[in-house]
Amino acid sequence: MNILLLGSGGREHAFAWKITQSPSCDKLFVAPGNAGTAEIAENVSLKITDFEAIATFLKEEKVDLVVVGPEEPLVKGISDYILNDSTVSHIPVVGPSQLGATLEGSKDFSKRFMQRNNIPTAAYETFTADQLEEGLAYLEKQSLPIVLKADGLAAGKGVLICETLADAKANLKEMLIDAKFGNASSKVVIEEFLEGIELSVFVATDGKDYKILPEAKDYKRIGEGDTGLNTGGMGAVSPVIFADEDFMKKVEDRIIKPTVDGLAKEEISYKGFIFIGLMNKGDDPYVIEYNVRMGDPETQAVLARIESDFLTMLEAMGKGNLAEYDLKISPHFATTVVMVSGGYPGSYTKGFPISLGEGNDKSILFHAGTGRNDNGDLINTRGRVLAITGLGQTLSEALENAFERVEKVSWEGAYYRKDIGEDIQKLYN
Repeated sequence: MNILLLGSGGREHAFAWKITQSPSCDKLFVAPGNAGTAEIAENVSLKITDFEAIATFLKEEKVDLVVVGPEEPLVKGISDYILNDSTVSHIPVVGPSQLGATLEGSKDFSKRFMQRNNIPTAAYETFTADQLEEGLAYLEKQSLPIVLKADGLAAGKGVLICETLADAKANLKEMLIDAKFGNASSKVVIEEFLEGIELSVFVATDGKDYKILPEAKDYKRIGEGDTGLNTGGMGAVSPVIFADEDFMKKVEDRIIKPTVDGLAKEEISYKGFIFIGLMNKGDDPYVIEYNVRMGDPETQAVLARIESDFLTMLEAMGKGNLAEYDLKISPHFATTVVMVSGGYPGSYTKGFPISLGEGNDKSILFHAGTGRNDNGDLINTRGRVLAITGLGQTLSEALENAFERVEKVSWEGAYYRKDIGEDIQKLYN
């Protein structure tokens, strides 16, 4: 098979790493890719939202399968575009339809979907700019803290947890009136704050059947002890101790089945990944949000635990025969530590040469924001630069192997959190 993988982050390098292990993979193209994907696949300079150019490429290179990594092309309708172009409509796409991608593209749409399908989630109301006064009045009746969410895509930065009423009111005005998150906050969801432990659950579906992938817990804040600004993700661990058989049975019965059944019932075409952000509140799962693709950096830990042929699963998702796929998951641990440019998630300097040091078979190094300068040196090109996944039979062993590798990598201003997995480790002790 010839495969086109869209994206350029750590998630896509992990996808490429796993896809190229399959004997079914003849040629893997990654658009636009990064310095890591260039080592195991062919990077191509396609813009992930230039659907016309992508369709032309599919024809020219006789591509057999399209795998969409990030959410933007999905929300903009790439799956529909390929399906509606008769010259490429025979090529399966791993990624939902544009309507299906609205589960991530609009917080209000996803909350209404959950309501219609009796899926447990936090109480909420949605407001627009011309409903500002109603929104402010609604805030006065809510308990604190309270959550404000930009309705649209805001690069992971559109969720605010407000501790005081004054802070909530000020932020609501900034979001709706001052377009704090651009068009993404033209609508704002005001949501009840759920107290508990977060968990990421990943589901592969062909629209009829589904497979539950390894769960993970990620770490969003830049600072240790979960302090400071939100980021795209600073680390992840899998498996998660509290996601035992009983809890995951609740997740499947109350959330996964109603989600997949609801999509089918509402005739929403969905062949792709569903990333369910959950809160474990008193041993009961509640949906915080849906994402319509795999997470980053959770993917780097999750895929390291999948033992069966990943490309075969992707093909089964795209062709609608996932029921026949036998998913095999390792019981061992995988922990991911993300290394970022100094100053991230604020302003940072790009172009510093990176020294990778020596690797080992107990860790995997995934590239995210990397490239090459004119001299061919590996350099940092974005905020999140590398993700190192450690493997082990215990959580502590996996963490030790991850950090041992991290300590061998260096560039000017490199930063990482040293407490990834500590909270979960305490639950084991």
